[in-house]
Amino acid sequence: MNKVKINNIIFGGGNPFVLMAGPCVIESEEITFNTAKEIKAITERLNIPFIFKSSYKKANRTSVNSFTGLGDKEALAILKKIKDELLLPLVTDIHTEQEAAKAAEVVDILQIPAFLCRQTDLLVAAGKTGKIVNIKKGQFLAPGDMKHAAEKVRSTGNNNILFTERGSTFGYNNLVVDMRSLVIMRELGYPVVMDATHSVQMPGTGEITGGNPEYIRPLAKAAVAVGIDALFLEVHPNPSEAKSDAASQLALSELEDLLIELKKIDEIVKNNE
Repeated sequence: MNKVKINNIIFGGGNPFVLMAGPCVIESEEITFNTAKEIKAITERLNIPFIFKSSYKKANRTSVNSFTGLGDKEALAILKKIKDELLLPLVTDIHTEQEAAKAAEVVDILQIPAFLCRQTDLLVAAGKTGKIVNIKKGQFLAPGDMKHAAEKVRSTGNNNILFTERGSTFGYNNLVVDMRSLVIMRELGYPVVMDATHSVQMPGTGEITGGNPEYIRPLAKAAVAVGIDALFLEVHPNPSEAKSDAASQLALSELEDLLIELKKIDEIVKNNE
């Protein structure tokens, strides 16, 4: 498997799972910074590698009236402050070729949203930055077909690629996770991430996307038992008040207990391997 590295954090190769976590979108400097600071404290106590995640803009909202962000300049400045003051690597979403270079000035991982995982120009632009590219598998895509997305990034000479599972469309307004996809995507040669929060969403159920957050814990535990290289969680201090994905974010107060369980499972799986 192709290992991917940021500073002293290594994805793949039997290393402990990496946590990629934070609020869905940057709502304010206070919420974003304080959440990053608290997750950092938790992961340092547990010795879990941590990369902070928050979208500086949200372009794929259900309604035209939904919150999309504070504005690119302000949101990226907040991310930079977190990187500089908390010394954390960062991941954020991009939606267009033009966003790739702009976001790459601040973050370490460019994330391709699931709906855009086939967009050739976007993947190539992300690859050209030289940053790690985390490609989320489309809800409509077979896991084996992710090889084509990887080839688009690799065409730029960039082999720093991650694949993320976030559930597959199961009829209308529902998603299901096929744990086989984690194995299939890893067999393509890239570290695999499990997104345990978007996987519990119920898309298209009105003006906002619904969700079943009670399934975050079992899905995360099952994925770690498979042997994933990283876990992606959207975490918010008050999920019900979040301006995006309120129905599917994990409460910050629940994070440490979950990570304690997951670390035990990960150690068993990786030691056996």
